[in-house]
Amino acid sequence: MTVIKSSEPAETGKAGESQVEGEIREFVRRDIATLRRQPENESEMVASNIGTLLQRVAGTSVKEIDKLILELQTLREMLHTEGARVQREIVEYATLSQAAMQSTRIIAESLTHWKKVPDAPSMRHD
Repeated sequence: MTVIKSSEPAETGKAGESQVEGEIREFVRRDIATLRRQPENESEMVASNIGTLLQRVAGTSVKEIDKLILELQTLREMLHTEGARVQREIVEYATLSQAAMQSTRIIAESLTHWKKVPDAPSMRHD
């Protein structure tokens, strides 16, 4: 039993994840940059304060999202490692099982040959 795994899907997935993460970070940076310009009147000052509040909330959310992404990546790597270990164990079990079956066949064939061999006269004790 031979297992061949390609690393392409994992690499493609990682590249896609990095791209998505980069786009999310760039989106947040653009929003923060527009919120930081100086207010021209009182309504802009209120909007700026609300923007600052939203920035804090968004910053906390982005940090939580980054933390969750890191945890999920760690879990994915652990699952990948455990999956590879289980596959190795299955291959080892199959190999051992085949060897045991072959040994059993050899022993069974040897026993049938012993039954067919007549007793030699010199070995009889009458």
